Amino acid sequence: MLDLSRIFGRKNNSKDAAKDRLKLVLVHDRANVSPEFLQKIKDEIMQVLAKYMDVSDGGLDINLTTATGEDGKSRVPAITANIPIKSIKQK
Repeated sequence: MLDLSRIFGRKNNSKDAAKDRLKLVLVHDRANVSPEFLQKIKDEIMQVLAKYMDVSDGGLDINLTTATGEDGKSRVPAITANIPIKSIKQK
């Protein structure tokens, strides 16, 4: 089972765990990618962001959804993210 508490920044009770699993299943169906693949994407996004900013674990939400394509008719995969930023690292 995937440990979503690292991504969503909370301890999952059974209701939250079921909700998170359902989200992953829906994303998998929409984007035709495995839940493991989606988790790898989320982990890598967080690794990159950690180089440049301090990110709050609470309220973190990264999803693979669908959006309208450039032709205005087709549906294409899209990544949406709501990532609370504590501060930007100055280098």
